[in-house]
Amino acid sequence: MANKQNKSSALNEVDGVTQPEVLNLYSIEKVLNKRKNQPSTSELVSGILAHDIATLSRAITLIESTNTTHLSKANEVIKECLPYANKSIRIGITGVPGVGKSTFIEAFGKLMTSMGRKVAVLAVDPSSSISHGSILGDKTRMEELVKDENAYIRPSASGETLGGVARKTRETIILCEAAGFDTIIIETVGVGQSETAVHSMVDFFLLLKISGAGDELQGIKRGIMEMADLIVINKADGDNVAKAKLAKTEFNRALHLFPAKNSGWTPKVTTCSAYEKTGIGDVWKTISEYFELVKNNGYFEEKRKDQNQFWMLETINEQLKNKFYNHPEITQLLEENKKAVQNNEVSPFAAAMDLLSFYFKD
Repeated sequence: MANKQNKSSALNEVDGVTQPEVLNLYSIEKVLNKRKNQPSTSELVSGILAHDIATLSRAITLIESTNTTHLSKANEVIKECLPYANKSIRIGITGVPGVGKSTFIEAFGKLMTSMGRKVAVLAVDPSSSISHGSILGDKTRMEELVKDENAYIRPSASGETLGGVARKTRETIILCEAAGFDTIIIETVGVGQSETAVHSMVDFFLLLKISGAGDELQGIKRGIMEMADLIVINKADGDNVAKAKLAKTEFNRALHLFPAKNSGWTPKVTTCSAYEKTGIGDVWKTISEYFELVKNNGYFEEKRKDQNQFWMLETINEQLKNKFYNHPEITQLLEENKKAVQNNEVSPFAAAMDLLSFYFKD
């Protein structure tokens, strides 16, 4: 049975199929020319509103660009799409590497599309601190969901961004909502307790855990637990069912130690097997109960307003930082101060204050 599943996987090479020695140069030239012809702002917006996935992808690439010449165009696209956004539910999913996030999201996403919902998965891959590269393999791992016409998977690199999300995830959500996706799932890199960024852009925060990975106290981290609206013990299958039930009991006890949430919601714990697709329906039932509660008591809208304010301030911080480091005179002075700090000629704090004073001298 295992061999059968492996042969049907997209990760396996099909016998007898080899890479052609001669490439179609005409096709290559056609693709390159198409990339050179950048669509206008109106073309991007109209394509997004028409639910064209290729246009959506190009627009996301534009807003993720670090090229300063793309900034004004990206902002215009976001501005035009904003009136059509904010009509989805946003779910953040996190968990340590190996907990089965991709498998869970695929099973959960397939359940959503079977119910007639349109699902956009924004999967964030960790970037190497050495090469600065990312594998971006989530589309390959979700090989069933990626073929679903009601699903869209967009992998992005985390870059230097902390908090388990990519630099432009917030803006990407707006574009996906304008493209008609009513369920936005953000899969974080799984960095442990630094999940405040994703928590500040979603409506519901789901924490995936597994049993048997050390003592239960190791998994009960106050910061991440306080943010979670639902804890799901994954891989509750085979010999692991009893351990998963025990872990559920332990986490339920731990949740009672935390203060009540402003939403009025009491976080819950459940088990599932994403591999066997069991318990996924219970997860959606719990999420539905949460949204019914927060939309009736007004917390849903209040949280969205607070998040908008938060991201305004974050954008100001990001732009100030970019302006500072891209200032031509600062760039030169920074290198000089780096050497002075390394040689203990000046303290790091004094050097920083001198640079800031020079930048703000006008």
